[in-house]
Amino acid sequence: MSITKFKTVFICLAGLSLSVPATVFAGAESGFYIGAGVGDATVEADGTDPTHGAYSFDGSDSAYKLFGGYNFGIVPFIDLAVEASYVDFGQPHSTFPSGEPIKLEVSGINAYGLAGASFGPFGIFAKAGVIDWDSDTTFDSTVASDSGTDPAYGLGVRLQFGSFAVRAEYEYFDVNDLKDLSMYSVSAVYTF
Repeated sequence: MSITKFKTVFICLAGLSLSVPATVFAGAESGFYIGAGVGDATVEADGTDPTHGAYSFDGSDSAYKLFGGYNFGIVPFIDLAVEASYVDFGQPHSTFPSGEPIKLEVSGINAYGLAGASFGPFGIFAKAGVIDWDSDTTFDSTVASDSGTDPAYGLGVRLQFGSFAVRAEYEYFDVNDLKDLSMYSVSAVYTF
């Protein structure tokens, strides 16, 4: 490559880099953040009811979550955060083989450690932690309650616009009493 072509390419790249806002290169913002998300939750369970016998529950419903956390921002291009959230998995319902309705309500409080990588305004992350959950299973007019603390995991992507971000994620909750408890969600996040 000749010196003239090299200078031309260098000047074009320098001009392009100066015309792009700095937030594009910054990645995720450091500091406290809050967010809210909506999505779809899936609940699968097997159980036994004294009246109806054994059953297999498989339902989904709209879900929401509220969360907050702190992104440490120690290393450029790496996100390290702690996060807590409240999740309401909705009221998925199904029926017994005999046709009677069954409804399962689950909610929980989560605590996560989060690690991710930033590629300009785009980022990916994974998180692991625990969920402290409560459930109410309704058979006809009978309600059976249960609760526990189990592992929780998640994967997601994020798109950052200064202090605002949009993220999409999948979370799996390894609840011993359920075959499957998971949630897909889209959230809006604001960093202070």
